Amino acid sequence: MDSDSTPPCAPSWGEYSLQHVRESAEAFSAEREWEQFHTPRNLLLALVGEVGELAELFQWKGDAGCGPGLPGWSDAEREHLGEEMSDVLIYLIRLADRCGVSLAEAVRLKFEKNALKYPAEHARGSAAKYTQLAVSEPKTNS
Repeated sequence: MDSDSTPPCAPSWGEYSLQHVRESAEAFSAEREWEQFHTPRNLLLALVGEVGELAELFQWKGDAGCGPGLPGWSDAEREHLGEEMSDVLIYLIRLADRCGVSLAEAVRLKFEKNALKYPAEHARGSAAKYTQLAVSEPKTNS
């Protein structure tokens, strides 16, 4: 494969939005009368379990087997990875919905906050936490 070609595992996001996932999860749960079980606590615990299942896929592969593009992963492993990632995303979106949090808005705001905490000119190429970067406080018009 030449350096300009797209790796075979490159994601294709399509048009399936967070809102569509939220609506699908809500309808799926309602059809099964599961809302009674979908308390924030229960959803969080389910989410943690799914994150554990996702982590298990990487557990013994080492850094070399988990690099970008996941070299050496079989199609079956990639499919399983997608299933576990989907479970995590669905539970996270369902948790946000049941907590009354607009996840899309929360993500947008978090990117804004992180841009202030990690200005590119100070954070570029560094894995340091924002408290360790040489960044001056943003000036306010007072």
